[in-house]
Amino acid sequence: MGRVLDIPLTEVDRAAKLVPNIPGKPVSINEALEEVPEFKALYDSTDYFQQLIDTASHMEGVVRNAGTHAAGVIITDKPTIEYLPLHRPTSGASEANPIKTVTQFEMSHIDDLGLLKVDFLGLATLTIMARACDLIRERHGTDLHLGNIPIDDPGTFELLGRGDTAGVFQVEGAGMRRYLVQMKPQTLDNVIAMVALFRPGPMEFIPGYIRRMHKEEEVEYLHPALEPIFEETYGYPVYQEQLMFAVMNLAGYTAPEADDLRKAISKKQKEKLLKHREKFISGATERDIAEETARKIFDEWEEFARYGFNKAHAADYGVLAVQTAYLKTHYPVEYMTAVLSVNQNDTSKVALYAADCRRMGIEVAPPDVNISAWDFSIEDLPDGKAAIRFGLGAVKNVGRAPVDIIIEGRQKEGPFENINDFAHRVDLRHVGKRALECLVRVGALDRFGPRPALLQSLDRLVSFSAAHFQAEEVGQISFFGGQTGLQEEFSLPDITGEVTHREQLDWERELIGLYVSDHPLNPVMDVLNEIVTHFSAQLSEANPKETVRVAGMITRFRTHQTRKGSIMGFATLEDIQGEIELVIFPRTWKKASNLIEVDKLIVVEGRVDEESSEPKLLVNTIKTDLKITTARDPLPPAQLGTAPAIESHLEEITEPSKQEETSAYSDDTVIKRYNQIR
Repeated sequence: MGRVLDIPLTEVDRAAKLVPNIPGKPVSINEALEEVPEFKALYDSTDYFQQLIDTASHMEGVVRNAGTHAAGVIITDKPTIEYLPLHRPTSGASEANPIKTVTQFEMSHIDDLGLLKVDFLGLATLTIMARACDLIRERHGTDLHLGNIPIDDPGTFELLGRGDTAGVFQVEGAGMRRYLVQMKPQTLDNVIAMVALFRPGPMEFIPGYIRRMHKEEEVEYLHPALEPIFEETYGYPVYQEQLMFAVMNLAGYTAPEADDLRKAISKKQKEKLLKHREKFISGATERDIAEETARKIFDEWEEFARYGFNKAHAADYGVLAVQTAYLKTHYPVEYMTAVLSVNQNDTSKVALYAADCRRMGIEVAPPDVNISAWDFSIEDLPDGKAAIRFGLGAVKNVGRAPVDIIIEGRQKEGPFENINDFAHRVDLRHVGKRALECLVRVGALDRFGPRPALLQSLDRLVSFSAAHFQAEEVGQISFFGGQTGLQEEFSLPDITGEVTHREQLDWERELIGLYVSDHPLNPVMDVLNEIVTHFSAQLSEANPKETVRVAGMITRFRTHQTRKGSIMGFATLEDIQGEIELVIFPRTWKKASNLIEVDKLIVVEGRVDEESSEPKLLVNTIKTDLKITTARDPLPPAQLGTAPAIESHLEEITEPSKQEETSAYSDDTVIKRYNQIR
């Protein structure tokens, strides 16, 4: 209202802040006028405040905008117009998503009318699986498809149990990996249960579920009648269907009544819940269940079901998780190629999955105009192994049309022999200078010459190619078949040393999300292997109470001022396997902030934040002794020092005293607020 009435937002905010905001008990504007003297005084102070508050109170509760459910489809036995009003969507319709009509009623009213709403979710995972199956069929002759991928393979559960889940549907997050490593699932049912439990509320049952699964804790039931229903989940209420069967068996509910209870709990409908509580307790006591026991059972269910999963959904997701794990276990090259292809526009995911490929011993080769397709592809190597070749479509600023032109030129007469051949067979006018420049920077044309020379020659190269194709278009061909009046050969200038190796690596990281041809840390990997306890991909396996040591290069950082006025820092450290988030508390920041520089190699000790879904390191100490700093090129190994020298330097890294540790870790409850701050 303030915007419409042209009242300064500072004044509007002044009024809005006086309306109490009580969680679970909304206060109307008119109630605030009666209950808050300061608000009433503001109302009486000026005409424009009176107009603002009066007009806003009339508008209170009116629908302010319409939204369209992303995946909801209404199914009726008669034309929908016989049940509810329709309208044309104001936005969201496209050729790929041709929504012609939507309902005017929102989904809660549709539910009250008794109409069926079904959500159809589109999962990129299904595309990944289909592509992987196609590659497996082409390369191995094995006819796998979405309907026959095994779900009972021991090797699959072994992969899940060791947390090797990058690219595996629904279970690749750090928190889920940690629990899978503890669980060591043996069956599909175990994975289905984990999918259902790993959400707010039921998550607190996971440690107990794992202990009971491994017979480290006795299974308990609040009443013997619950055992047949909850036996499969070791006594814990994991699925909504279990709740529904239980109220039917223990309190005589009908199936529709049981479903009504499920809805009442999940949607927090207090009045309905009170009625159901009395109904359940009454029905249970009639069946000789003690009233106190019945109340305990209902209280436990009520807490669980607010976030509970239905088993049908969990089972679908669990099956996909196990099937994708099977593909990764037995056909890792084909599966990871499909994963990289589907995610090629997300550079952070490409970097993650490429690092996982290298961890598995699968080479990820840089893009090459003589080999690469649009998507990632599989390349057989002379030693009998297979590598994954970067797709040209994964390079930023290179669209489909330029790539198609290059591939078409290559397919007609085979691989390009040199830069001259490339310019004669690919019309670089249609590829474009920008796309060509990006391909050069990532090394896709390295076989034709050094990147500095190629970059300096781009304008001349495009003009040369254009002249050739223009001559062909007008038939400007000599008696002997050569072009007349045109330069027949294109040559690159002799340029060396203008672009450093490190700068070329930075181009790769900028345009495809990771270092492909090399890594700045490669010269010191022998040293790092000696001194670190964990690399980034292994942090999820660390015990939260364990002190870990990591090392890598700072890629970005920022500072934050706490409520007490202290300065702390957040930084991203990159190692050979990926990235690690660092949380640097004020006491540590004060001592070591001078070491936090982009491109600087540091060694960090700390503990993994157990409350974070992705592993973050709560930093105790920061040291540096490795000589890769802000210099753009890695120094020769001889200047790096030896592992023993570095180890002796690291002896200076000491744990903070107990008092310092407590002070750092409790400062302004920063740990709990970290994700919100980010």
